[in-house]
Amino acid sequence: MNIASFQKFTMVDYPGHAATTIFTVGCNFRCSFCHNPELVLGTASLGGDEMLKEFFKFLKLRKGKLDAVCITGGEPTLQKDLLEFMAKVKKMGYLVKLDTNGMRPDVIKKALDLKIVDYIAMDIKNSFKNYEKTVCAKVDLERIKLSVELIKNSGIDYDFRTTVVPGIHREKDFDDIALWIGGSKRYFLQRFRDMKTLDTTLKERTRGKQLDLEKIQKKLKKHFGLVGIRG
Repeated sequence: MNIASFQKFTMVDYPGHAATTIFTVGCNFRCSFCHNPELVLGTASLGGDEMLKEFFKFLKLRKGKLDAVCITGGEPTLQKDLLEFMAKVKKMGYLVKLDTNGMRPDVIKKALDLKIVDYIAMDIKNSFKNYEKTVCAKVDLERIKLSVELIKNSGIDYDFRTTVVPGIHREKDFDDIALWIGGSKRYFLQRFRDMKTLDTTLKERTRGKQLDLEKIQKKLKKHFGLVGIRG
């Protein structure tokens, strides 16, 4: 596992549970609005085997005080030993949450088949027609679609979420997204924060542009079990 760091305590990353979050390095997307550019580009310092040892020692010490481990990035499904890592965490008695962009449905399916994941959060970057433009990379949309279907039919807890960026997203995009993933348990609209982004010019390009998230939320409510706004 190429990891950069771990956050020892969070009540936000795994809904309803006290958790620790581990950050993996590397991603196959280049979203301009990404707030973890050092993880995406691989410029973050790697913790290596020593950090993994430290992490598992920490988990042993926190048994009974923490409920869950959240795995995020970057894109965790690129890690060649991710499934072994998840299995080890699960064996210790922790809940496991995986954050993913959905480009590795094969990994998602294996994790589900092995019953080593309890919650999956998948980013929905945009409507189909604007996906590649949004992630600044080539995208096999069939793989994205397959991941959505695997997650929706998994029987475990999950949510889908979109970071809403004025100038990149339009209100109509969310009508298209609702037609695609409608019927899902939870869908979250995440407010864009321009404090740190992969594209350092994005702040200027989004200046003065707005999207009414409350209006979008109201329109989408009929399509999902829950539509929330974060940030």
